[in-house]
Amino acid sequence: MAQPPLPDMNSRKPLAAVAAAAAAALAVSIAALPAARAASPSPHIGVGAKPEKGAQVLFNGSKEMLHSKWTYWKGPGFKSSLPVKWPIVDDPVDGGTVMMTDDRAGDGGKFGTSDLVTLQEFRDCRVHVEFRVAKPNGNSGVYLQNRYEIQVLDGDKTPHGMAAVINETPSPYHAYNGTGKWNAYDITFRAARFKDGKLVEKPLVSVYFNGQLVHTNVTIQQVWGGPNSGIDGGNDGGKGITDTPGGLKLQNEGHDVRYRNIWIRELNLKKPDTRF
Repeated sequence: MAQPPLPDMNSRKPLAAVAAAAAAALAVSIAALPAARAASPSPHIGVGAKPEKGAQVLFNGSKEMLHSKWTYWKGPGFKSSLPVKWPIVDDPVDGGTVMMTDDRAGDGGKFGTSDLVTLQEFRDCRVHVEFRVAKPNGNSGVYLQNRYEIQVLDGDKTPHGMAAVINETPSPYHAYNGTGKWNAYDITFRAARFKDGKLVEKPLVSVYFNGQLVHTNVTIQQVWGGPNSGIDGGNDGGKGITDTPGGLKLQNEGHDVRYRNIWIRELNLKKPDTRF
């Protein structure tokens, strides 16, 4: 690639003009770089992302992993029974098998009746989850610490809608791939901090949605949805956050929403910063 010409140091052009000309030439040269030189997306972010080093795979498509690493959240609205009734079904897009939110206890939007949660509980963490909404208005949700929901709701662009930190941020609906297609959340989460039993720092989250950064260091104010939504949902109207870990939870509301490629890496974020 040809280098941009150096400015003539004997020229009587004003220094600002020389600098502008050099900058313009450099910009042209950069634009001419082959496409292969452009930065490629991280292999650990977006649909099909590979687990980061040190991550634990929570779901790989197998019935064995579903039943060994997940259980029902037995909250006040629980209506189902073990063993877990979410079926392992075919992935209609890429082949293989995935899990489906198909426990009939959740029909009619009855969240909390048959939601799945990991047996292992977490504090700070980096999470990857992929989901596919089969039909318009399909509804589910990804819960951090079984408290804080990153919404899965097709057709809703409000702060209660798709990919919103529910009721805390606008929906970044522009990044959604749409019904029938796989979508991915990549999340870094910092749990609330306590001192002498009192809340001193609220939880913090950053989110990539299908490879696009959509939320950066969002402070989560409370648990939304009441006692059937998750841990502390019924505690002081959701504002009474307690100093306890919680599992990663997937919500069932009786819709055909499928999940695959779920993994998590535990972190210890000393500073209140969840940027990737």
